[in-house]
Amino acid sequence: MTSLEAMHPIATAIWEFIKKYYIDSIVYKTGYNPVNSATWIILLIIACILIYKTLVKYNVKFDEYFVAGNIPYIIFGSSIRVVEDANFIRPPICYLFMSPFIYMVVFSIAFPVFLLSLKYRREKYWIHYGAFGVLLSITTLIFLFTHLKVINWWVLPSAFLLALCFLLIYYMLTSKFYKRMCNKLSCMVFFSQMLDGSATFIGTTFLGYWEMHVIPRIFIHYFGGWIMLPLKIIVFTVILYFLDSSAEENRELVNFIKFVLIVLGLAPGLRDALRMTFQV
Repeated sequence: MTSLEAMHPIATAIWEFIKKYYIDSIVYKTGYNPVNSATWIILLIIACILIYKTLVKYNVKFDEYFVAGNIPYIIFGSSIRVVEDANFIRPPICYLFMSPFIYMVVFSIAFPVFLLSLKYRREKYWIHYGAFGVLLSITTLIFLFTHLKVINWWVLPSAFLLALCFLLIYYMLTSKFYKRMCNKLSCMVFFSQMLDGSATFIGTTFLGYWEMHVIPRIFIHYFGGWIMLPLKIIVFTVILYFLDSSAEENRELVNFIKFVLIVLGLAPGLRDALRMTFQV
């Protein structure tokens, strides 16, 4: 047997593995599996470390202004994701607008604008940076609302209202018992994650949607969509407690981690709510 003949079954096995666990889940929208979930988490951590180290070199402060400047890009990413959900973008280009590639696409647009805003408008960079994101997000939302019919108008306000109610309870309890957790960024994290949980609860309970992520899918299978609400409350209250307990020592790193948590909650939460609004 030659070396090429020996390599053929190995190459075939590797290709079948990649196709099964990575390619098929994107092409056929079958959701995440344990293999690609672990891979994306590792890549996310590496990407966050690299982005953090890069931004630190530019003396960026990870405060509420930094988050405010990025929120329009989160809305843009969520909206353009729904454009793909509605099949306005065809293969193979559409694959770029699915997770996890959609994050790379938005980053490739946002980061150059961020650097330019930082260079020429240092003190008020977030206003100019965010303004371009507002333009992108408004343009995409106008496209959605003019090309799709609103089916479930109540989903978006219901998800926001539910998340706000949980945020109010969080604010009242933390301001009374542990004020360190009652800061703007922690409240933003809690709200964004509860928006994601609320959208998941509404979709899986009332509209027949299903959860794509592995662990939440298991919990929802056994308990129902409502389980996402207490799960989010418990998990992110604990996470915020540990983050805010160490904020004095590593404030900028803690704030950057909070920003990542905001993105990971707000982006899928908005996407799910918009998708259900148009029932696509």
